[in-house]
Amino acid sequence: MEILLQHLIGNAGLINEQLARYGVKFGIYKNGIFNERLFPFDPIPRIISSKDWQQLSEGLAQRVIALNLFLSDIYSKKQIIADGVVPEDFVFSSSGYLAQCEGIFPAHGIYSHISGIDLVQAKDGSWFVLEDNLRIPSGASYPLIVRGLSRKCSPDTFVQNHIVDNRNYGIMLKDVFDDMNRGGINVIYTPGRYNAAYFEHAYLAEQTDSVLAQPGDLFVENNVAYCKTFGGKERVGAIYRRISDDYLDPLTFLSESLIGIPGIMDAYRAGNIALINAPGNGVADDKGIYYFVPKMIQYYLKQEPILRNAPTYLPFYEEDKSYVLANLKKLVIKDVAEAGGYGVLFGRDMDNEKLSEMAELIKTQPRRWIAQEVIDFKDLPIMDEGKQVERKADLRAFVLYGKTVQVWPSGLTRFSRNSSSFIVNSSQGGGFKDTWVLVPEHNA
Repeated sequence: MEILLQHLIGNAGLINEQLARYGVKFGIYKNGIFNERLFPFDPIPRIISSKDWQQLSEGLAQRVIALNLFLSDIYSKKQIIADGVVPEDFVFSSSGYLAQCEGIFPAHGIYSHISGIDLVQAKDGSWFVLEDNLRIPSGASYPLIVRGLSRKCSPDTFVQNHIVDNRNYGIMLKDVFDDMNRGGINVIYTPGRYNAAYFEHAYLAEQTDSVLAQPGDLFVENNVAYCKTFGGKERVGAIYRRISDDYLDPLTFLSESLIGIPGIMDAYRAGNIALINAPGNGVADDKGIYYFVPKMIQYYLKQEPILRNAPTYLPFYEEDKSYVLANLKKLVIKDVAEAGGYGVLFGRDMDNEKLSEMAELIKTQPRRWIAQEVIDFKDLPIMDEGKQVERKADLRAFVLYGKTVQVWPSGLTRFSRNSSSFIVNSSQGGGFKDTWVLVPEHNA
């Protein structure tokens, strides 16, 4: 396989030039200043055998189905709480739980239509789920566009290597929109070009033949959503919204929001619009709730989890708190409210003063933190200034849930550009690779 990659590696510079020309960037706000930068592409793909992919696909689908059942339960009967599987005060103290979503039943009972599940592969080959992203998971556009550019730059690579085609993501996504649509056009709603993932919003609108709408383009009349057009207005049946819950509707959430759609939650509650993903999903991808996902699978599906969580401890429980405090130096500590690689602290990197401060925070704010064993996950080869080196990498897999659950046979492989870092997020300066899933008769 390595020999057949040489032409692709040799064209990496051209591919990155094309990405820059197309504006494939990642925007970051830092110190109140918006900066756009290229999302660096590495030409050596992550290669996953069909056997591994089958296990991953089954495990990811199982996990997403259970998480959707949890969301449906939490915003209605709350049976999982009544049966003592998940503590009541743990759920309702989550910043992702939205009382405003109580009693709303989305189309087909589906809450997370596009799930981004972050995994790492340990050095023994086993896979661990690190995080579930059920709100606005980004990143599918990057491997999608780079696969197309790679095919143009090095067509022989894709003739000689037997890789599952990933170019159907737009079709899969459009099918989800159509399955959920309550009558009208499909819209991707973006807060605008200063959003970190604006490139993706525009690209996916093109891929799904959807309208790309910005603040001011959509409005609600009599609990029905419309999009402004040159001729007047057109009814909207599904909105893939790429803004957070807090800013979605100033009449329901933050009144100061200038990028929301006033009245959209009333239209949603009335069943006249599909919101993709559903508001309130944050209660299920809370880093603390992550601890309970294997229990959800057992509870709702009566199955054993196919994919494992990283070994995780909740200081919320006294026994776990005692363990965490006694082993702080060897654990990774995560702030449940943070994302993008922020709020991730390795005990081994802290001096005694920082360890004491962290211990005090865990004692006084136990719900705010989780602790995990450090998984020494796989290094993958990348090209760095013409040389091949090894760097830590994760995988964001995308699971689409419409009439059926489908796992996209691709994914966003992110890698650290720092030889000593386990943090791979794009917001932390990481790069990305294509993810190749091999067809069954051509396993690596």
